[in-house]
Amino acid sequence: MVATIALLVGCSQGKETNNMSSIKEKTIVAVIDSLEAKLAAGETTVDPSLIEKGVRNAARFWKTEDGTEAEFVEFCKASFIVDQAAKQRFFEQFTRNLEVMYGRYNQISLKLKEPVQLAGVDYTPLDEAFAALDPYAHVADDFFDSKIAFQVLLNFPFYTLEEKNSLGANWTRLDWAYARLGDVFAARIPAEFNQKLALELATTENYISNYNICMGQLRNDAGEQLFADGMTLITHWGLRDELKANYADPVKGLEKQTMIYEVMRRIINQDIPAQVINNDELTWNPLTNKVFDKDAEIAVTPEPNTRYERLLALFNASKALDAYSPSYPTALLRAFNRDMEVSAADIEAIFTKLISSPQVGQVAELIKQRLGRELKPFDLWYDGFKSRSSINEDLLSAKTRALYPTTMAFEKGMPDILVKLGFSAKDATSISSLVTVDNSRGSGHAWGAQMKGDKAHLRTRLQPGGMDYKGYNIALHEFGHNVEQVISLHEVDHYILNGIPSTAFTEALAFVFQKRDLQVLGMGAKSAAKQDAAALSADDLQTLDIFWGCYEIMGVSLVDMKVWQWLYENPDATAEDLKATVIRIATKLWNAYYEPFLGEKDSPLLAIYSHMIEIPLYLSNYPYGHIVEFQLEKLFGNTLPGKEIQRIYPTGRVTPDFWMKAAVGAPVSVDPLLEATANAVK
Repeated sequence: MVATIALLVGCSQGKETNNMSSIKEKTIVAVIDSLEAKLAAGETTVDPSLIEKGVRNAARFWKTEDGTEAEFVEFCKASFIVDQAAKQRFFEQFTRNLEVMYGRYNQISLKLKEPVQLAGVDYTPLDEAFAALDPYAHVADDFFDSKIAFQVLLNFPFYTLEEKNSLGANWTRLDWAYARLGDVFAARIPAEFNQKLALELATTENYISNYNICMGQLRNDAGEQLFADGMTLITHWGLRDELKANYADPVKGLEKQTMIYEVMRRIINQDIPAQVINNDELTWNPLTNKVFDKDAEIAVTPEPNTRYERLLALFNASKALDAYSPSYPTALLRAFNRDMEVSAADIEAIFTKLISSPQVGQVAELIKQRLGRELKPFDLWYDGFKSRSSINEDLLSAKTRALYPTTMAFEKGMPDILVKLGFSAKDATSISSLVTVDNSRGSGHAWGAQMKGDKAHLRTRLQPGGMDYKGYNIALHEFGHNVEQVISLHEVDHYILNGIPSTAFTEALAFVFQKRDLQVLGMGAKSAAKQDAAALSADDLQTLDIFWGCYEIMGVSLVDMKVWQWLYENPDATAEDLKATVIRIATKLWNAYYEPFLGEKDSPLLAIYSHMIEIPLYLSNYPYGHIVEFQLEKLFGNTLPGKEIQRIYPTGRVTPDFWMKAAVGAPVSVDPLLEATANAVK
């Protein structure tokens, strides 16, 4: 993410604000007229519309220190490429060098962050400083100072999202590649601002990665221990997954879930005692918020709004980029219009359509029947539509620990996983050879390569004794990301098109892998099939699982989005102001769309996600990815997905609807999921 922010500062639409340009309109017109005269004289064969587009594109980033207006005129005349073959040659040279730079930058960043991201000995302040260091912070300045950036701006102008979506239907793959090159220099951010953002991102990542709750130290009102000794769960991921796992415990499951919910509330409200975070020596009753050292209650202090201080720091560092991003002058525009290539308004409309649909009440009633009780707020994470939900997690963990006692064992097992998902043995070996597995301090993540031949990294948390089921499930999710990263880098036709339209599309494949966890273990879906033989088919279960997952994460995403909208309206807010606002927004959305079905007015539960704090405005990629996932799953049907995955993911970085049309023959839409959910309920 830091590499993307520091280097690939692209853009495509939005209200333009530009205080950088030193070039007057009459100068721009004179340059355009001069180049068009060359066209009229037959000296150039380029598309005439690209002349004005390119000149204006270069002019908006030309500052006084880049040269006089006369020097700008001469630069344009000398640098505008008039021959198509020469233009393609320039493109090939530039993207080859870009791959070298991005690839090496990625390797450097990966190695510098290892001490703070991978499990091992405690890292030092020096390790933190190097992890936050961006050795390429000045590279954008160098591109502009050397005029290389201006050569790209002049000859490969950027297209708005609307232009890409309207013109792209008639573009060749090379046209798409040219358009993506035009996105590379669509902002001019000074190095110190990139470095500041990199520092704040690294600091926040460290805060979240080390935010653990020692579950064996929790006590109920009777002083009983509900969770196993040594169970340490990262917030929010580990807490959420443990809550899901306890649907399979008919004895203590509900009490455990209630306790986890109280832990989450304490974290959101920031009245969690600071002394119990990542501490396995004190005991804590989350319901009363009392802390004990052995049997004696001790005085404690709440966490001092650190959660919201970190969010505020990221907002301020992100906002500092606005003045240098003329086409996307807010972080919201950069996150949605640029990165997701879907507007925030469209995302909000899609999400609201689902969470306000009549299907929500219908599915909630079905869950209520299956649980045999009134629903609770934490049933937002009901996991009973998955086949594993009725299997004791201890049995699953025993199996995964035996298979994967080390990260190396999982790495060696990756080809077999891919074969079980429908990849040929040859392709499974080839893809797996480009992925390496690391033991993560945090919950886990996938880190892709940025140059061909380099390896992607799968990070997952390995508990003592081997990979437990939670770690395995996360590892399979991250492996899905890695497979996308390998295919969309090594099998794409132009380097600049490597990847996917947005991270929603890699999340979709990660979900496809993750939900086949029992299939990969050779356990099939026997439990779910037995439970639902009279009512729900495997397809129905899958549909309902995706729908309920969307219902959950769409509300969380809307909180994330609305918090940032509020921050832009209140840029001088304090951390205390921000905390109150996050809770207010979360409870308002809860009362409107969740309380009618899950109960408890004013629950702040939608504000628990660590992504809100660690990865600004990323959350919308998950539900959008679920929508993509559902459309892909309908394509896969009952067949193994391997071959279709290899057909689809080399499409690369076109816009979302073009990608989906190539994949499944239709644009991205929530309607198929809503229709299938209604049918499943019937």
